[in-house]
Amino acid sequence: MMVKPVIVYGSETWAMTVMGVKRLGTLERKILRRREGLVVEQGIWRVRTEQVQRELYQDLDTVEDIKKKR
Repeated sequence: MMVKPVIVYGSETWAMTVMGVKRLGTLERKILRRREGLVVEQGIWRVRTEQVQRELYQDLDTVEDIKKKR
């Protein structure tokens, strides 16, 4: 996913607060919903659940990546 490098740019200097972790998680979910949220099954539109989206993009946990880089 091309958005991830943009999100974590400069993350080495961020102070990782609880609020910052929540905001990153919210941003990830928002991007996934917009990008991969809707699917058509038998002519009916539906929204993918967060669990299905996480299974599709297993490497998307930005907070863990930032912690590993530190």
